[in-house]
Amino acid sequence: MPRPHAPARAYDRILAGDRPAPDDHAVRPEIEDSWARLRRLGLDPERPRETHRVAPAELEELRRATGLATVLPLLRSTLFQPGDTTPLVLAVSDPKARILWMDGERRMRRAVDAIGFEQGALWSEDEVGTNAIGLAARTNRPAQVHSAEHYLRSHHNWSCFGAPIRDPRTGRPAGVVDLSGPAVGDHHYLRQLALTAARLAETELRAAHLEALHHLRTVAVPLLARFGGPALVVDTAGWTAAAVGLPAPARLAPPADSWEGGGTHWVPTLGDCAVEPLADGWLIRPSAPRPAENPERSGSGLVELDLRRTDRPELRVNGSAGCWSHTPSPRHTELLLLLALHRDGLSAAELAEALFADPGRTVTVRAELSRLRRHLGPLLEARPYRLAACARTTVHGPDDPYDLLPGSTAPAVRALRADLAHGVLRLPTAPGTQQPSASSRANSSSLGSSSASWPSGTSR
Repeated sequence: MPRPHAPARAYDRILAGDRPAPDDHAVRPEIEDSWARLRRLGLDPERPRETHRVAPAELEELRRATGLATVLPLLRSTLFQPGDTTPLVLAVSDPKARILWMDGERRMRRAVDAIGFEQGALWSEDEVGTNAIGLAARTNRPAQVHSAEHYLRSHHNWSCFGAPIRDPRTGRPAGVVDLSGPAVGDHHYLRQLALTAARLAETELRAAHLEALHHLRTVAVPLLARFGGPALVVDTAGWTAAAVGLPAPARLAPPADSWEGGGTHWVPTLGDCAVEPLADGWLIRPSAPRPAENPERSGSGLVELDLRRTDRPELRVNGSAGCWSHTPSPRHTELLLLLALHRDGLSAAELAEALFADPGRTVTVRAELSRLRRHLGPLLEARPYRLAACARTTVHGPDDPYDLLPGSTAPAVRALRADLAHGVLRLPTAPGTQQPSASSRANSSSLGSSSASWPSGTSR
């Protein structure tokens, strides 16, 4: 176990630009990466910026947009009892780390007000340095920041634990729940409490979604009864409310820009469909009695891994039968990135080394690849694991290489960020594709099927 003051000593050395000392292993990779990022942005750890706050009218609009108001009563009743004097502050933010609600012991509320931790405040890393809300919002993963792990020295008296809340309808971030308290004593139990609070919030959101889907079903059933052919009604997120004349999938995947008011669109698993808008969803009528061939089973086409949005990676496949998209999990995103860089393939042991610095964790890697194959089908080959040679591959990266998969602590990904920033490597780009901006194009060009170098600091 690291000595109690090791993080504080590491903080002073690292932020002063000195070489790490032997006990600086006490600084966790995600904290060290956050500090380095904030130093590049020029944030002064000794002089906090003036807290950015949203206007009251904008705050109310942000609260409505998240849909999280329904979960507040449950969180408050679970975490706080009448007359409770536990030194604890609850904060709920939106996906961009803007604090929407706060609650907790009155004395603690006054204390955190002194550092600008209040309703309406923007608590992103770029504004207030390393903190659990900002870190969880940027990486979309649970975050813990204790005492001297905060980038701003004025925050060293606090510990905070943030957990992302996912919208069960879309899988996208809905916000962050955070628990904060004084940086004294053992607060490890707060991490589990914050995770439990986030799961409770997601349960409430899921219940509200099921209720809305039931309401849509009562409208959809008599509507579908009027059609002679196959049809189904889905909500705005693609979840099926009712269907007639065909086996209905649990959910369709609407395109990122929705179905643009209707018309004829290619729909995964259904083929060409007539799409008509409803008040709370869409009416879908397949043009042919049989589902079209899934493009993921065509074994060819363009595979695009879009990592420009740090909170929502996207996998897109364009094939002869159409196109489809999928939001991969963080681990699947890491695997896809590594396979895109290494078209000749990697063994399970090599992937385990790249992800965990432990070549023995092959069982975990094989299990994740098996799950990933459900989405890619024959586009993912084995022995070694690789993307099919007939698939053209493009990776769209963020403008700042250090924002590539910000939640990943995989050794290969951390090394890749530095190599991209220094121009040692470039992300693969299939012929005929374009990057969205000049800075992105500078970081993206074809590696070829056999010329990709392993990121420095990791082994092949």
